[in-house]
Amino acid sequence: RNFYYITILRDPVSRYLSEWRHVQRGATWKASLHVCDGRSPTIEELPSCYTGDDWSGCSLKEFMDCPYNLANNRQVRMLSDLSLVGCYNLSVMPEEQRNKVLLDSAKENLKCMAFFGLTEFQRKTQYLFEKTFNMNFISPFTQYNNTRASSVEIDQQTQKRIEALNFLDMELYEYAKDLFLQRYQFTRQKDHQEARRKRQEQRKILKTRHAHKRDQIDNATTDYVEDVEKWR
Repeated sequence: RNFYYITILRDPVSRYLSEWRHVQRGATWKASLHVCDGRSPTIEELPSCYTGDDWSGCSLKEFMDCPYNLANNRQVRMLSDLSLVGCYNLSVMPEEQRNKVLLDSAKENLKCMAFFGLTEFQRKTQYLFEKTFNMNFISPFTQYNNTRASSVEIDQQTQKRIEALNFLDMELYEYAKDLFLQRYQFTRQKDHQEARRKRQEQRKILKTRHAHKRDQIDNATTDYVEDVEKWR
């Protein structure tokens, strides 16, 4: 079997707010083992942000204040090879070095995926998916801008803090957006070139047919003239 890895990225601030609202409603990731290099992290390596069954009802400030919150830079963490930095053991290397390794790994893995899209560009994502895998969806993707995240009103200070907490995701997203739009433009140009080539081929076929038809008419006319001469 051939396995194709794909992913969809989202604007980091919107994604963070969306996860907060999800957690606020009682969602947990208790079933996630976070296995890395053959083992799950210890409680010391990955402490919990809350006590009890879930973190329902938590405020945005509480959500941002937890230093162990896996919502921070989640997209980079999930796309990178954590074994390169000692998994969840933060003492393996300095924080600055760890961040650089994770970001570089996430960018490389994203670039090598068979396909990735962006939530903020639904129609372009659909177009690239269809062209990449040579298949068509029954109906067009819809761009929903009114989401749970968009319904959350935050001030500029909170916005800046969320961006700071997700600074790796912010950089990854800018890289992903640039690469995504490059791929989109390249595929569109390739599409236009292919359509132009088909039109040129079609014109050649029609031109050949018209020339052949003219030859047939000329031959028929010549034969008729020759017959008339004989009849005289």
